[in-house]
Amino acid sequence: MTQTKNNIKDLITIMKRLRDPIKGCAWDLEQDFSTIAPYTIEEAYEVAEAIEINDMPHLKDELGDLLFQVIFHAQMANEKGYFDFSDVIESICEKMIRRHPHIFAEESYRSAEDQTKAWENQKAEERKSKNNAASILDGVTSGLPALSRAVKLQNRAARVGFDWPDTAQVLDKLNEEMAELSAEMVKSGDQAKVFEEFGDMMFVYANLARHMDIDPETALRSANHKFESRFKQVEQRAKIQNKTLESMTLEEMDQLWDDVKHQEKSARP
Repeated sequence: MTQTKNNIKDLITIMKRLRDPIKGCAWDLEQDFSTIAPYTIEEAYEVAEAIEINDMPHLKDELGDLLFQVIFHAQMANEKGYFDFSDVIESICEKMIRRHPHIFAEESYRSAEDQTKAWENQKAEERKSKNNAASILDGVTSGLPALSRAVKLQNRAARVGFDWPDTAQVLDKLNEEMAELSAEMVKSGDQAKVFEEFGDMMFVYANLARHMDIDPETALRSANHKFESRFKQVEQRAKIQNKTLESMTLEEMDQLWDDVKHQEKSARP
C-alpha cells in the first residue's frame, strides 16, 4: 500500500497540536511573534547557506523549516483573531497577480529589467496609498542585515536621481571616507567619532557593491567561507607538524596560510 504524502494541511494540523492549550508542547505554547522572529531570520539564512554550497537535500530540509516558521506565525495570528494561513495565501496570491499585469492581465511583455522597474514602481504606489506623506525610503525594514539595508536605501534614493553617475566617483568617495577614518583615529582617538566614520565607510562600501552589481552580503559570506576553510587547513598543517597555533609565531602561521593559498591556486584549472 502506497503511503500518502503529507501536505500543507497536515503541517497546519501539527502546528495546532503543538499550540494546543491543554495537550500542546510547553515550549511552543510559550512563544509569541517576537520570540519566534529570530528563528525565522535564522532559517532564512540557513536556506541561503544551503543554496550557496549547492546542497539540495539540505535545501529541502531548510525550506521545510522556513515554511514551518510561516505556519507558526499564522497559527499565533489565528489564535488572536488577526488572520490565518489561508489569509496569508490569499494575500500573496493577490499581490503576485497585481504586480504581474504582463502575465495575468492585458499588458505587453516585460523584460527582466522592465519587470524589476515596474515591481518597484508598483510597491511605491502601494506605499503612497497607505500614507500620502510617506518618504521614498519608507518600507525598507530595519530587520534586514545592515549591508543589505544600505543597498536597498541607496537603490530607493537612486530612483529619484540621488546617486553617483559612475563607479569611479564611488571609489573616490570611498577613498575620502577611509582617509577621514584614518585621520580621526590619529587626530582624536575619540571612539564615538571613529565609530561614526567607520559606519560611513561601510555605507560607501555597500554603495560600491551596488554599482558593481554585487550583493555585499553574499560577497562577505563567500569571504567568510574562504577564511574559515583556509584557517582550518592551517590548523591541520600545524597539527601535522605536532604544533598548536598558540605555540607558533605569527610568521610561522603566515607561512602555513601562504602554503594553503598556493595549494588552492595550483589546484585551479
